Amino acid sequence: MGTVQGAGVVVTGAGGGIGAALARRFAARGARVVVNDLDLARIEPLAKEIGGIAVAGDASGTVDAAREALDGTIDVYCANAGLASPGDAFADEDVWAAAWDVNVMAHVRAARALLPDWLERGSGRFVTTASAAGLLTMIGAAPYSVTKHGAVAFAEWLSLTYRHRGIKVHAICPQGVRTDMLTAAGSAGELVLAPGAIEPDAVADALFEAMDADRFLVLPHPEVADYYQARAADPDRWMRGMNRLQRQWEEGSGA
Repeated sequence: MGTVQGAGVVVTGAGGGIGAALARRFAARGARVVVNDLDLARIEPLAKEIGGIAVAGDASGTVDAAREALDGTIDVYCANAGLASPGDAFADEDVWAAAWDVNVMAHVRAARALLPDWLERGSGRFVTTASAAGLLTMIGAAPYSVTKHGAVAFAEWLSLTYRHRGIKVHAICPQGVRTDMLTAAGSAGELVLAPGAIEPDAVADALFEAMDADRFLVLPHPEVADYYQARAADPDRWMRGMNRLQRQWEEGSGA
């Protein structure tokens, strides 16, 4: 990918976890970094630490303010803000709506704001923090799983539509990462994700490796590729296996 020295980079959801790790890594490579979160207090210390700029507010509307902070140019946009939404088909409508808004539509809105400039100049990089749940699924988390599938699908669409016009797209799809979102996953996360959980820095490593290789899928847990292939090769067998996991979780949690 060459260098990010001097590049204008935006990282949403940078108040901790993967977002903070990405911001630190881009800054360490010489990028000019805007960090975004709803809560200014969560990102001001990080901005000071890395010599970046804190821009608070809803990730859906941060592009214009971030572009202004970066003197008019965004080269890399990391759509990292996400919402962990456990629940089943009976989850409240507002839970589904919030998951859709944050995990999918925030990416769509950002792309709308970024694409005109990127297409005019023939370059730009969009990084989606999705989840292995967006390639596979996650027990106990219907709104999360469905909307992370949507996030991956939108990233795929961006890549196949604009790659010949200089737009690079990457979808980060980790399993367990030691962040607040893992804690929010509750007993299902403890069963499925916690045993193989990695640190956020490992996700940043995987992204930079994927950027160097110009690879769309970013798999910090390499085994996800095997699961993804198995799912595609024999969906019924894969779902039977996931149903066994579901039953194990129910028996252990009293769900």
